[in-house]
Order: sequence, then structure tokens, then C-alpha cells
Amino acid sequence: MLELYSYFRSSASFRVRIALNLKGLPYDYKGVHLLKEGGMQLKPEYRALNADGVVPTLVVDGRPLIQSMAIIEYLDETHPTPPLLPKDPLDRAVVRGLAQEIACEIHPLNNLRVLKYLKHELGVTEAAKDAWYRHWIEQGFASLETNLAQLGQASRYAFGDSPTLIDLCLVPQVFNSQRFNVDLTPFPMIARVHAACMELEAFQKAAPGVQPDSE
Repeated sequence: MLELYSYFRSSASFRVRIALNLKGLPYDYKGVHLLKEGGMQLKPEYRALNADGVVPTLVVDGRPLIQSMAIIEYLDETHPTPPLLPKDPLDRAVVRGLAQEIACEIHPLNNLRVLKYLKHELGVTEAAKDAWYRHWIEQGFASLETNLAQLGQASRYAFGDSPTLIDLCLVPQVFNSQRFNVDLTPFPMIARVHAACMELEAFQKAAPGVQPDSE
């Protein structure tokens, strides 16, 4: 049995949950609350699994794997159906590039530990913190919208007619944007892809609101 150390609102954990569901892989959910008890991810017993003190961690045969993108590629290599990356090397590079645009450019600027540092260490007001969040989401979504449009309007998902690594990153990022009232009207491609993905059971079952530690 795979063990997934996850927090229900974590974008990175959300990505891995989608991948596990698409692959039809059962797993034991281990909740790691990022706010309670000073942050359970910072406790020594969790840091023995993941020294960075972040989620997710996927334990496979007793061996912890870290970083959502590496975990997803491991799952895709070991359980190749359905594939999350195209066969063609150029297509794979395109998909990885757009997925990393979300995971490496947008997400790191608005994850929990950045927002907490802005508020508690730098004394940024709640309104200014929220403005920071929306600024980086909207700037990132503007670029992503352009890149998705260049791929063409015909495909159902971000790249083709089945979900890829892009979709696994896009859906959690849209969830986060909705929490902070980002208007998706200027981003119709993103909104369309998100809606298509959320029709699938694998995405629905991975959603934050239905996780064991949801609150």
C-alpha cells in the first residue's frame, strides 16, 4: 500500500492525488495539518521523511519520495496507463514546460509558507497579502492563457483529449485562485480546461473538500 502524506488544501498534494486516482492506485491517506500544532510538517517525525518540511510525501515500499512533479513522473513511469506525458519528445517538452510554468513560476510565490512569512515576519497586512497573491496568480495565468491558446482550441484538455501533467497542475492552481476571488473571466481557456477536468471522477475525488482532513 502506498502512503500519501498530504494536506487537503495543498496544491502539490492535490496534483499527486489526481495522479493516483487517474492511475487507479489505492493509497493510505496520512493527513499533515500545516497550521495545527505549529505546523505538523515541521515536527521531527515528519521531517525524518521529508527534511524540507513540506507536503506531499509518497512512501513506496518504505522509501519516501518528495516533490510532487517527481512523484507524478515516478507514477507515470511505473504505471504507464493512462499516460500523463505524450510519447513524442517534443510534445513531452511542451507539456512539461506548461506544467512547470504553474508549478515553478506561479505556485511558489503564493504557497502557505510564503504568505505566512509576508504576514508574520514582514508585517504585511492581510489586504496587502491578498493583493500579492492575486497579482502573481493573474500575471501567471495571463502567460498560461496565451500558451494554452497557442496549443489550439480543439482539444478537450490542456494538451489533447486526455489529461496530462499540465491539467494536474492547472486544476489545483485554479482552486487556489478561487479561494482568493481571482476573476477567471479574462482566462477562458484556463476556465474551460478546469471545467472539463472537474467532470472526471479522478479529479473530483482528489478535491480538497472531500479529503479526510478537510475542514
